[in-house]
Amino acid sequence: MPDFQYTARELSGKQVSGVLSAGNEQEALGMLASMSLFPVNVQAKQQIVGIGGRVGARQLATFFTQLADLLHSGVPLLRSLELLERQTTKPAFKRVLVDIREQVAEGTRLADAMKKHPKTFGDLAVSMVTAGEEGGFMEDVLKRIASFTEHQEELKSRVVGAMVYPLFLVVLGGGIVAAMLTFFVPKFAPIFERMSDRGGLPWATTALLNTSDAVQSYGLLILLLIAGLIYGLKKWAETPDGRMKVDRFRLNAPGMGPIVRSLAVARFCRILGTLLHNGVPILQSLRIAKDAAGNKVLSHAIGDAAENISAGKSLAVPLRASGEFSTETVEMIAVGEEANNLEQVLIDIAETMERHTNRKLEMFVRLLEPLMLLFMAGLVLFVVAGLMLPILQSSGIF
Repeated sequence: MPDFQYTARELSGKQVSGVLSAGNEQEALGMLASMSLFPVNVQAKQQIVGIGGRVGARQLATFFTQLADLLHSGVPLLRSLELLERQTTKPAFKRVLVDIREQVAEGTRLADAMKKHPKTFGDLAVSMVTAGEEGGFMEDVLKRIASFTEHQEELKSRVVGAMVYPLFLVVLGGGIVAAMLTFFVPKFAPIFERMSDRGGLPWATTALLNTSDAVQSYGLLILLLIAGLIYGLKKWAETPDGRMKVDRFRLNAPGMGPIVRSLAVARFCRILGTLLHNGVPILQSLRIAKDAAGNKVLSHAIGDAAENISAGKSLAVPLRASGEFSTETVEMIAVGEEANNLEQVLIDIAETMERHTNRKLEMFVRLLEPLMLLFMAGLVLFVVAGLMLPILQSSGIF
């Protein structure tokens, strides 16, 4: 029987937390109600299964679309999973589906079974499946997940396609520059030393010689340090504190930050609006939708908003106080609450933000290519200037 971590409020308003064992989340909620506790957050303790791995976005989109079609045709969930398991050709994904089918057969909810395979199913997919199970609109949610997955893959393909040419130039140019620093620049070192004795060298030449000496003496060590630093940062980003700081940096990063924030807020608004439209209570909807943002900073702000709502406040007030949502978004939410059509307002916000963000993303991708080319040109210019300035200086041109 799985364990559930809960945060709840007593009748006096005091917040308590703990762990209880139950067959599923609904049973856990019932147990809290029997203890006169008002649930704020109830989550299954994640037990990660060490099988499977990452699956291509297109294969995941196909899986969600086919599962939605089977359920819409009246095929039971367990039978649908069995059919999809049989036709899956990728061994890693087949093992994941086998485990999910077995868990569902034992009474585990689909979202909880998917949550145990974080390398295959992301937080957004798990949160949306949870929303579909809570609201009784699983088929629509699965098709929306497929649409989101295909959309993200399309954006990724566009970014990669736009970056192929500049990345090729950067790799080729970087290799040429490294070869020059290792083999070509040292040939000029004796000449530059004699020039230095007669009157000094330009700063660019001195920096170039120092860089060349460092690459020759410590090149391998520098590569190992860079690899170790990247590995350490990756591991640190997987910790709760690291994930929070990385997500905050993503929200505030120059250029890409506003795009990341808009996409996250749009996902949250769409899921929350869909849940409310299907009759899910707002506290329960917030608990599900906060994970759909895909950002720990925003999820934390939304979680705080849920606690304030349980104390009788509106949704707009704590969202405004968090400072993570734009004034325009908060004002539209406030108007939706006053007009009693919050679910429609949230969906309208999501559609508007997605349209604007797609245009910003397209512009950002277009700017990346010239920026990378300028960076590469600057690097080559530095090497050429370091080699040519002493010669030009000695000839009296400068």
